[in-house]
Amino acid sequence: MPETIAPAVPPTPPVPLQALLAREDLALRQIAGPADPGIVIHWAHTSEMADPYPYLLGGELLLTAGVHIPEAAGSGTYFEDYVSRIVAAGGAALGFGLAPVHDTVPRALVVACERYGLPLLEVPPQTTFSGVARAVWQLMAQARLAELRRVTEAQQSLAAAASRPDPVPSVLRQLAQRLGGRAVLYGPDGTEVAGAGRETPEAVRTALAELAGVVRPTTAAAADTGRPPATPVSPSAPGPVPTPSGPATRPRPASPAQASPAPPAPTAPATRPHPASAPGPSTAPAGPPTRPRPASPAQASHASPAATRAHPTSATDTHGSTHLAVYALGAGAGFVLGVAAPRRDPGDHTIASVAAVLLSLLTGEHQSGAGAARSSALVRLLLGAPPEQVAPLLGTGQWLVVHARPEAQAPDAVAASALGAALGSPLVDLAGDVVRVLVPADREPEPQPGWTLGVSAAAGPPEWPAADTQAARALARARATRTPLVRHAARPALEDLVPRADADTHARTLLAPLAGQAALAETLRTWLSLHGSWDRTAVALDVHRNTVRQRIARCAALLAADLDDPDVRMELWFALRRT
Repeated sequence: MPETIAPAVPPTPPVPLQALLAREDLALRQIAGPADPGIVIHWAHTSEMADPYPYLLGGELLLTAGVHIPEAAGSGTYFEDYVSRIVAAGGAALGFGLAPVHDTVPRALVVACERYGLPLLEVPPQTTFSGVARAVWQLMAQARLAELRRVTEAQQSLAAAASRPDPVPSVLRQLAQRLGGRAVLYGPDGTEVAGAGRETPEAVRTALAELAGVVRPTTAAAADTGRPPATPVSPSAPGPVPTPSGPATRPRPASPAQASPAPPAPTAPATRPHPASAPGPSTAPAGPPTRPRPASPAQASHASPAATRAHPTSATDTHGSTHLAVYALGAGAGFVLGVAAPRRDPGDHTIASVAAVLLSLLTGEHQSGAGAARSSALVRLLLGAPPEQVAPLLGTGQWLVVHARPEAQAPDAVAASALGAALGSPLVDLAGDVVRVLVPADREPEPQPGWTLGVSAAAGPPEWPAADTQAARALARARATRTPLVRHAARPALEDLVPRADADTHARTLLAPLAGQAALAETLRTWLSLHGSWDRTAVALDVHRNTVRQRIARCAALLAADLDDPDVRMELWFALRRT
């Protein structure tokens, strides 16, 4: 018996062969092969080649008028060879057109199709092959529209469920209702956190829980349970594990599990789960008779030498007649969504993926211990607790304050959140045209495309206000020098040789004429830091260069000092650093 290939299915729902036969305008009649309602057509193709194998992708309704049939074909093995090659190519059915070449379908062709289990359709003279192909695409469009409508309605209902007071159970209930099965949320330790839908046998629950281990991150599974995590079966390894299929009247080895949403007739429970492709657009239902095929690039991304380090995001399997699917939630937190359903219809994968995204948000960091700690810190601050008492809730150790401004337009909340994520911290404040981020000191900020950053020295909670000032000054210097990132230089200097109290007293006395005039003091500080450059100081302060000249002249008059003298500049610089 020839080996069959798997169809390269298009991104559209297939058409059941029975739906095509039901079209009265086509008047097609099946005269051989199995009348299996699960047989589907992925496309229609016309060929008069004696060996169409090289030109088929699999899943076709192959249409022919028999032009290629030699006169003595009935007495040899021509039809046997012809049909076997179609089956080997993964063809779903054969349509034979009557007239002008043949008045009837050759009897030997009927016998060959019966033997190989290939559905044979008689196409009457009044039905053109173009009409058959058009009908296939019309039925595909109708199925696609129905699938999109079903997915859209499911998305709306899932979103509404996520807004309820009990969002997680509500989403699970809605998902179970839409898929006609059971939906389960597993925690990082593998235990069932919540579930909804029809009850399933103990063996199915066990199989689903084991399959969840395939997509659970190694760190979450091993850390929480102390057990080595489950190892996914690589689809690129020799001999992919197909979904078990039951007896059929025609040789139809099962396709890989992730590519066959339509329910086969399994005869034994699956014993090895295997990764599925990542959630994406609506998947096509089960294809025509196939043989196991090599993993696609999308599958292979989960099945490489790196598979020991990274887990797939989803996986499917079957247990008896029950279809199982699992989806990893979030960014490695360990939560897993599991689904067990008696069938797998078009759009089920997309609907489950939408639920997985919603549950990822509901079980994400803002619902975890870290998110609760930040909420507690905010409440305590609002109720009057000092920062040094609240800081331990955010984490131990020292922190960096980062000030950032975008190079193009003013920042918005989305851009600020994206910057915080890039810097590795959710503690973000959008303050006008500047974004402030509090970053743990062990996460060294790097330049970010489209942003100018100023970074403070590492500081504990009592020094956070000073660190905020350092970051603001570093940002001003970065913008003036057109540098993507400037860090505050926290190294010993000459001023450290003078006792702090004496230095502070001297600074207050020297700068007393500028007291209460913050704009003058800040302009002088920036001007000195930029070596007396009028243009760069104007850029750093967002003022006109003439304004800078006027302010510096006013400072020189109030201080009664020659600001062109480097000794005067040095003394003023030390004093300004103390304020």
